[in-house]
Amino acid sequence: MAKRDYYEILEVSKKANPEEIKKAYRQQAIKNHPDKNPGNKEAEERFKEAAEAYEILSDPAKRSRYDQFGHAGVGSNSGFSGFGGGGMSMDEIFRHFGDIFGGGGFDDPFGSIFGGGRRGRTVNHGSNLRVKVKLTLEEVANGVEKKIKVNKFVKCDICSGTGSKDGTSYQKCSTCNGSGQVTRVTSTFLGQMQTITTCPQCGGEGQIIINKCPDCAGNGIVKGEEIISIKIPAGVGEGMQLSLNGKGNAAARSGIHGDLLVQIEEIRHELLERDGDNLLYEHFITFSDAVLGTTIDIPTVGGNAKIKVEQGTQSGRVLRIKGKGLPSLNQWEKKGDLLVTIHVWTPKNLSKEEKAILLKLGQSPNFQPNPSARDKNIFSRMKDIFE
Repeated sequence: MAKRDYYEILEVSKKANPEEIKKAYRQQAIKNHPDKNPGNKEAEERFKEAAEAYEILSDPAKRSRYDQFGHAGVGSNSGFSGFGGGGMSMDEIFRHFGDIFGGGGFDDPFGSIFGGGRRGRTVNHGSNLRVKVKLTLEEVANGVEKKIKVNKFVKCDICSGTGSKDGTSYQKCSTCNGSGQVTRVTSTFLGQMQTITTCPQCGGEGQIIINKCPDCAGNGIVKGEEIISIKIPAGVGEGMQLSLNGKGNAAARSGIHGDLLVQIEEIRHELLERDGDNLLYEHFITFSDAVLGTTIDIPTVGGNAKIKVEQGTQSGRVLRIKGKGLPSLNQWEKKGDLLVTIHVWTPKNLSKEEKAILLKLGQSPNFQPNPSARDKNIFSRMKDIFE
């Protein structure tokens, strides 16, 4: 099923500011929260949709990519696990957005509204990593798979990421009785108020390691490296950021791994220039070729193409070779064009014989300027460019 527009999900306009987006998300989240709609799968899906929409639209970089490329710029159809939050579990959504509603570290930011039934032990999260990948124009045109070596925190092999020396040396935290949280009840003029906070003794994990792993000092992670294969789809652009879920730093004691954020850099092509999905090329021809017409070879991505220059071609004319540009990231079957600007080369140094020939030709009526409407349009556009 096709994804709905993120602005439509949050019921805001495309010009909405961050505060309006945040307010709209809060309204949608409260309205469709699972604790308020028990057993209602449709409400739960809307809740997830709203979380995904907010994650994209609240981030300026992700919002810019979405506005430019749509879901293809922030989705998983690029071969990546995703730019956005569509694959997050409910608990991850609660944790990820807790700060929006003043959750104070709670796993469920809506607990104060619906009773906090989803709060539980703290799950550690690994940090994200950022890398840059340089691509040639050919790689952008065809897509490519890159293998890179990433230095990062990885799971400790000695304790299998548990942090415990033998993998079982744990005891239940006596402060929170294994729940990872402590409850405090205070009396106010409005009556008794109950607050739930992360257990200060175990840090919200609900258990304490008795014998720590000597290799990782009880953290469950060590410094290491990993060879990661990155499938980059055709049509990506300079500055675009792709995300590989779970390929960032490992989290302490078997928590949730961070993401690997891959930023695209384009290597400038020697002859061709990119303009969106189109490619631009400039070619110089002689005065005689412009007058008589000719056939020229034009470089393309991965080869060459022949193109006919008609007799009487004026300098500045743009010839179009359809389908020889780059594939569109949004529409896989669509390709841009190769636009060739023709320039007539004017020689600077002439012999006496050459000058005499040109002076004689210049007196011919056929050599007198007589621009057509199309030629005037070309000259007008060139004038606008340089003014």
